[in-house]
Amino acid sequence: MKKMISTVASIFLGVGLLSGCQSIGAGSETSNKSITLFSTISDENVKKTMEEIIGEFEKESGIEVEANFPGGEYENLLKVKMAANDMPDVFDTHGWAQIRYGKYLEDLSGEEWAKNLTETIAPVLKDKKGKVYALPLNEAKEGISYNKEVLDQYGIEAPKTFDEVMAASKKIVDLSKGEVTPFFFAGADSWTLGQYFDYFATPLLISSKQNDESQSLLERKFKWSNWTYLPEQFKKMYDNGYINKDVLTAKYSDGPRLFAENKIAFAMYPPAFVTEAKKINPDTTAGLMPIPAIHAGDEATFVGGERYTMGVWKDSTKKDPAKKLLAYFSKPENAKKMAEASGLPAGLKDIQANSMYKEYYEQYAETRVYPYFDRVYLPNGMWDVMTTLGQEVLSGSISPEQFSEKMEMEVERLDAQ
Repeated sequence: MKKMISTVASIFLGVGLLSGCQSIGAGSETSNKSITLFSTISDENVKKTMEEIIGEFEKESGIEVEANFPGGEYENLLKVKMAANDMPDVFDTHGWAQIRYGKYLEDLSGEEWAKNLTETIAPVLKDKKGKVYALPLNEAKEGISYNKEVLDQYGIEAPKTFDEVMAASKKIVDLSKGEVTPFFFAGADSWTLGQYFDYFATPLLISSKQNDESQSLLERKFKWSNWTYLPEQFKKMYDNGYINKDVLTAKYSDGPRLFAENKIAFAMYPPAFVTEAKKINPDTTAGLMPIPAIHAGDEATFVGGERYTMGVWKDSTKKDPAKKLLAYFSKPENAKKMAEASGLPAGLKDIQANSMYKEYYEQYAETRVYPYFDRVYLPNGMWDVMTTLGQEVLSGSISPEQFSEKMEMEVERLDAQ
């Protein structure tokens, strides 16, 4: 297996597509014994599991897989490749199978595994006409991970409301004398800041019947002053010491270590974050809670949908070997490995993955699951806007009100593109 690990090299290769240089896309390939794969996977444990399965596939099939994990530059690189219509043979749709990548994807409804999509992932990866866009390697059902030892030490139960989150954070900071930080975000990996806004936008604007703004958001009639609560609270959390003081320079990779050392209470990341912490300290204990409600009368929720997937480029000259790779990953033993490595449920039926959070998924089986906010209500490109504005509001260069004003302007700008 060839593995491309240089993000910078990937970007220049992507730019080369537009200048007529030789690309690493599928279109320039000539041998059916080699296919290209691009994935958003960044967690080392999940990446290692995928690489192991790919290695086994290569031995059994004789097909070489050129795997690429460009990390935070994935979206920018794929945008360049879409513009050049030179996509990888197989690529991760990371939540945008139908909306962003739909016209580039082969219909996979004829594949054997397609009939085994779970009831919850099927509406996400299958349209009303029956087209199946991608193979799910797992199924996102995300809330907030918490350090059980920290919460137990300070006599705190998993918060069910945002007010309880703030009260718990104050208690942790006070009783630990600042030694334990309630929340960890990493400005050097700015997507982590977006997690806060994307997670809490659902209880603020969607899940409460009395405060449901879903229609106004879709119709672009939403009053963005109603968004200001989120940056206000984010800044308040930072000012009160509820977020790590080095947030603007911290790296995501710092988080698992701090969690393993019981220096962090809550983590707004997929379960693989805790998997990495357990590698550092096997005695690390973690729980999972739904995203706390914001409005009175509402209940906590999960966000979910696509996490890691494999789609096939419809114009690839390697569709057959690409589909063989998907079929290999859909085998029960391999689907189980990927689900367990990521700590998430499998996206295919009858796969009993031993997730670290299995007991919590069972405990919260009836808890409502909403799609990721940005994937439904914001135009393509707004994630980067949210993360940048998140940095600016924490640094004090903009106010929470200006955050909301800029959100409105950027939505209008991106809609017009």
